[in-house]
Amino acid sequence: MKYRIAPLFCRPWTLNGMSPKLIESHYENNYGAALNRLNALTHELQTLDVATVPAEVISRLSREQTSLLNSTLLHELYFASLGGDGRAPLETIANAIARDFGSVQRWRREFIALGEGLAGDCGWVLLTYVPRDGRLINQSTSDHAQSIAGGIPILALDMYEHAYHIDFGANTTAYVAAFMRNIHWQAVEARYTDATSVPAPRRLEQPEFGDLPSITPEEVQELLDSGQRVQIIDTRPRHYSTRAQDIVDGAVWRDPERIDEWIGTLSKDEPVVTFCVYGFHIGCQSATALRKAGFDARYMAGGHYAWKAIKGRVKLFDEGVDE
Repeated sequence: MKYRIAPLFCRPWTLNGMSPKLIESHYENNYGAALNRLNALTHELQTLDVATVPAEVISRLSREQTSLLNSTLLHELYFASLGGDGRAPLETIANAIARDFGSVQRWRREFIALGEGLAGDCGWVLLTYVPRDGRLINQSTSDHAQSIAGGIPILALDMYEHAYHIDFGANTTAYVAAFMRNIHWQAVEARYTDATSVPAPRRLEQPEFGDLPSITPEEVQELLDSGQRVQIIDTRPRHYSTRAQDIVDGAVWRDPERIDEWIGTLSKDEPVVTFCVYGFHIGCQSATALRKAGFDARYMAGGHYAWKAIKGRVKLFDEGVDE
């Protein structure tokens, strides 16, 4: 299993009172670091010889993996929560909040209080919908120790002492063995079937670009590592590139406003990948123009910062500029 970087959902330059620098650093250094550590830890767990490795080692690694997975899921939700005006919920969600909290104002005060209560501490405040109950609940969590965000468990083993002490005392080995002998696999399978009918979180949609094909940063990295010839074009706007310090290793920068001047330097025999800062308009517009001209072109989802967040190779920008 390899987890993939999610493109930045919000548009940093549109936020009120939050700078693009803040969002960029948060996305690259915090979310990206958690994702990369999660992949490393997941690989380590998958390659362990569970027959010989001590149980406490497996348990410690698994707990850290769960914490990292929660971190990546919650960071993706955080970025997807930004980008509106914040004044008032729309009718449907406002009615749901009023139903479950008494009023939107009461919910807001409670949510803020939970945030303030975490001052100097580590954790998250969440507005969570519980499918079983069909209601909303505010949640204050410490670190990333809560259950998987949005998870729908289909099998659970209670390891609290009250679940086994009367019959097994401190003999947890016997208790776990007994539990394994009593799993209702028909019910587990039924819950699995139900769980797979729940849709995944909505993906970023850009209807203005229709069915324009994209490529993930990981796929671009795989192309480069395999030695396959691909033309990678950095189309970050000039007003941004003049302040940039790095560029994807293997890419060249081209001014997106002068595409008619450099399009003739590209080969139609090799695929083209374009990208901009975050993976929104400019990279998509460049790919669209190239496809209309007959090129096999795609845009890189998430753009330059998604590439950096997966720790893709970069070099000094002045080495990559080739006008």
